[in-house]
Amino acid sequence: MAQFDQIRSAAGARAAQIDEGLRAHMNKVYSTMSIGMLITFAGAWAISNLAIQDGQLSPLGVALYTSPLRWVIMFAPLAFVFGFSAAINRMSAATAQLVFYAFAAVMGVSISWIFLTFTGESVIQVFLITAIAFGGLSLYGYTTKKDLSGLGTFLIMGLIGLLVASIVNIFLASSAMAFAISVIGVLIFAGLTAYDTQNIKTTYLQMAHSGDSEWLGRSAIMGALSLYLNFINMFMMLLQLFGDRE
Repeated sequence: MAQFDQIRSAAGARAAQIDEGLRAHMNKVYSTMSIGMLITFAGAWAISNLAIQDGQLSPLGVALYTSPLRWVIMFAPLAFVFGFSAAINRMSAATAQLVFYAFAAVMGVSISWIFLTFTGESVIQVFLITAIAFGGLSLYGYTTKKDLSGLGTFLIMGLIGLLVASIVNIFLASSAMAFAISVIGVLIFAGLTAYDTQNIKTTYLQMAHSGDSEWLGRSAIMGALSLYLNFINMFMMLLQLFGDRE
């Protein structure tokens, strides 16, 4: 009986250690994501202010929004994500974190046009709506006992279709198609927020025994990247739907 109690006590201590590690891991994910969001929106606001002089586009604004450079800026975040995802396993956790923050700065330049197109009040309102929705969805993904892995496959397929449709509509410039992309996009990224949160938690629980702090550190950065992208994209889709234009 004493031996059984010792085993049960050890198991309980191990479970408590894993729970503590999970909380620390999720805190790392959310704090990294939050700093990335701050860099993005502060950078976007700063660039938008530099892009306007006396109510007109400055030379910087002309270069960013009307010259061929705009295509580079538009697709730079996408290229950055693919490159980062491919190279992260060869980076240290500290390097991966710095690269993530660099990506957040690039994203800020890419979306800086929103402060020229939409009123500041509507940008703030949509941001708050997105934050509330994101928080609820992420909490659901963290606490639910339902396995969302099957939903993830469906959502990723939908995301690929959404990306293709968005690229096509750059050239078609169809308002009806843009509306449909925004509505479907909100649903897809809402689902991905819950799915990715659960996946981050599950991955940690599966690998907690490994003791590989570098791998777990990189995993936290990739988790932050996933949630960051869900937030940014959901925000942009909602802004297209509900934002008040200048």
